[in-house]
Amino acid sequence: MGRTDDIDSANSGDGGARYWLPAIALASVLAIVGAMAPLPWLHYLTKPTATLLVLAMVWRMPVGRTKYRPAILVGLALSTLGDVFLMLPGDWFVFGLGSFLCAHLAYLIAFTRRARAFATLWPFLAYAALAAAVLAVLWSHLPGELRVPVVIYVAVLAAMAAQAAAVWWRQRTRATALAALGGLSFVISDASLAIDRFAAPFATASVVVLATYWLAQTWIGLSVRER
Repeated sequence: MGRTDDIDSANSGDGGARYWLPAIALASVLAIVGAMAPLPWLHYLTKPTATLLVLAMVWRMPVGRTKYRPAILVGLALSTLGDVFLMLPGDWFVFGLGSFLCAHLAYLIAFTRRARAFATLWPFLAYAALAAAVLAVLWSHLPGELRVPVVIYVAVLAAMAAQAAAVWWRQRTRATALAALGGLSFVISDASLAIDRFAAPFATASVVVLATYWLAQTWIGLSVRER
């Protein structure tokens, strides 16, 4: 009896993440299949569902009184909105860009709850160099009206990922490592999306963009739970 109680306590301690993760993975795979097949109805159904499952997992995690989780939940809600905009027929790219810009700001705020902004400088220099390289590839291909919004977006994305890395560098916990991996995966996902859309389309873009995107969201979501 005591053994069962211990197992139940361990399972509830992570908010049941072991049960959420297979559901998130299944929804993500189905969304990728829907994009590649293409099966629009499957993609439309499962793409926002995958992100909402991450949100539900984070919502259920018992983390006590903290300002970190609310900001992550806001970021996930805004990301779900961005998912919808980017999959709708027609050109909703700017609306999706705005939704994800706000999501990255929410994540950036969350990461500053664990360490002050610019707590370690080198991640910001590294991500600034990476952002400059991506913009150099994209610049000549970007429509004039999108150049300023894209520069702002890339700057906020890089700052978010750099802050996550800076927090990990100072604290070296499982949670901060997951957040840093999530930030890096987001950069890979968004850079791949932008290159495919504006500069050099490639056949496996949907797989790369969506797989790294949900890895990013899942890792950031799991970073809420400190051990």
